[in-house]
Amino acid sequence: MRIDKFLWSVRLFKTRSVASEHIRNGKVEVDGSKVKASREVKAGDRIAISRGTWQFTCEVLSLPKNRIGPKLVEDYIVDITAPEEREKEAEVRAFMQQQPKGLGRPSKRDRRKLDAFNG
Repeated sequence: MRIDKFLWSVRLFKTRSVASEHIRNGKVEVDGSKVKASREVKAGDRIAISRGTWQFTCEVLSLPKNRIGPKLVEDYIVDITAPEEREKEAEVRAFMQQQPKGLGRPSKRDRRKLDAFNG
């Protein structure tokens, strides 16, 4: 199975085109090397996805035939993300939750704070 189709089918990306775009931009690695969207995935591969300042890492257990439900994802991948990366994700989520709901886009000042936070 192609990696772009796999990432979409195990619900790591909302659409296959978004998965392909991340791969094209070099934000997806398989076993430590950047790949193309046509790369075939097999059981045992380690996939690392860069998401902003942190990196999500998982290992492929098996390949689904088509897109699966959210409850079945754990049958196909196992999350092996490092605890330090989880802390980075939690910090970003906490920062984003400080923004009151319903105010729309962040202001220029808020964007600068977010950029400074992300490094």
